[in-house]
Parts: sequence; C-alpha cells; structure tokens
Amino acid sequence: MTERLRMAETGAQLLARVAGRASLKDIGQHVFPEDGGPAQGDVVEFHGVEGSGKTEMLYDFMIHCVLPKDSGGLEVEVVFIDTDYHFDMLRLVSILEARLTPAAEENADSHESETEEAVRSCLRRLSVVHCSSSVQLLLTLHYLEGTFCSRPALCLLVIDSISAFYWVDRSSGGESLARQEANLRKCAELLNKFRRDYGIVVFATTHAIMRNYSSAAGSTPRGSSEASGSTPSWKNVTDFDKPYLCRTWQRILTQRLVFLKSEPSPVDQKQAFTVACSTIRTKGVKKCTFYITEEGIKFIEGQ
Repeated sequence: MTERLRMAETGAQLLARVAGRASLKDIGQHVFPEDGGPAQGDVVEFHGVEGSGKTEMLYDFMIHCVLPKDSGGLEVEVVFIDTDYHFDMLRLVSILEARLTPAAEENADSHESETEEAVRSCLRRLSVVHCSSSVQLLLTLHYLEGTFCSRPALCLLVIDSISAFYWVDRSSGGESLARQEANLRKCAELLNKFRRDYGIVVFATTHAIMRNYSSAAGSTPRGSSEASGSTPSWKNVTDFDKPYLCRTWQRILTQRLVFLKSEPSPVDQKQAFTVACSTIRTKGVKKCTFYITEEGIKFIEGQ
C-alpha cells in the first residue's frame, strides 16, 4: 500500500511538473507555420548540409529561450548536448550582448556592466554537455532524466548533432543493421519518454548525407506517427533531404526543418539561406529566407 501511495504521489508530482512547464510555441514565428510551432513534447529535426545555417538557427532559438521576459525572451532553461564539438560560446555571447544592449542603454550610464550581468544571468539558464560517442550520448540522456524531474523550468533539450556517430556506429555494428542502430534507437526511445512524460521539447540537427533520387515529390506529413505506428513522409525540398536515421527516431518527429544555401544577393553578395518547415499538424511546407549577421539571424521579410 505504501509503495502504491508513493507511486500515486510521484504521478501527481509529474503531472504538476508537466503542467507547469512553459510553452515554446511562440518561438520561430518566421520559421514555423501558424499553429505549427513547437508545443510541449514536440521533436524538431534540423536537417541540412554543413554550413547551411542549422547551428545559427539553434542559437537564435536558444537565446529566445534564455532571455528574460522583459527583453522579449521566455526565461526558461536549456540543455545543449554538443556531439560535434562545434559549440561556440563566444558566438552565443556576442548575439546575447547584441540582444541585451538596447535594453541596457535605456537605463543608467553603467549599461555595460548591466549588460554583462544580464548575459551571466542568461547563461545560468544554459547547460552545455559534450559527448564523444553514441554510448556517452545514451548515458548522458539517462542522467538527464533526473534533471528533468527536478527542474520544471528546463523546457528545451538541444542535440547538435544526433547523427554525429552514424558512420562510427555503422562500422562498429558489423553487418547487422540492428547492432548498427542499437545505441541511436535507445536514445530515440529515451527522447520519446522525455517528450511524452515530461513535456520536453527536443531540437536535434542531422547532417544531410543521403541523396534523394526519387523524382516524385514526397507526400505531406499526415497524422501523428505515434498514433499510426508508421514513419512520417516528409515533403522533399532538396536532393539531400532523405531521412536515414533509424525508424524509432523518424516516428517521434513532429516537425522537420530542411536548410539549404540560397543564391547570394546580387546587390551586396551576402550569402542567403533558406529553411523549409513541414509538420505533422499542418499541410504544405513553409519556407523563409535569412541572412547570418554579427548580431545573429536576420529574416528577409515578405519571403
């Protein structure tokens, strides 16, 4: 009886934590379609070749999360798992300073020290973890479950990238596909648990390495993959957008962002990037174009 009571209390506490977790549906309004933003428990894949703007977009979303509410942010916590060892803290801080400086300049003359303290405050909401193998990634996710239980302010888990160990695992798994995908499959199952039980939003990047030779356009996402038990069929927007990770990962996706480089501007030759978003809740594909500047991402209006 005591054990049953303890389980009931744990369930009640879990329900309270999920209900109290902030929603991220308002971030990325340029990127996600109307009513298609990341709700509690969504898993979003950032897919594209190297240098197509995936990590910069992650920085933009992460900064929106850790910024205080009076600066237009959500004031929630973020965990960033760096598997590529490309995380650039100086770049993140420079964008944060650019976002916070206008607000600080409106106050006293000591706006520089105020901006510095505001940046520190934002960075306290960010935890960065480095993983060098799929086994280490799996162990890290197991450890994080306790963190999700104890920190209801933690709303976003970012993995850059979840495909980093694809070739290593394929090589070490021999000829057995099940062994090749074993660690990633276990990671995806844990992520599914996090999103389902704790309402965590997951952003993860994947490298575009598989060419899509199909000439027919893929069908738009339909229904919930969890409900149907089948892998969502994402609309093809580029030659290198073919999904290749395990089906367990494909089934938990709710949004997919495909990044590609656009033609440079004929006026100033600035490199432009395009992101195409498809979701399981909306029809069609939403596209937008952006530049990368010293202050972060700048979207091209009217595109």
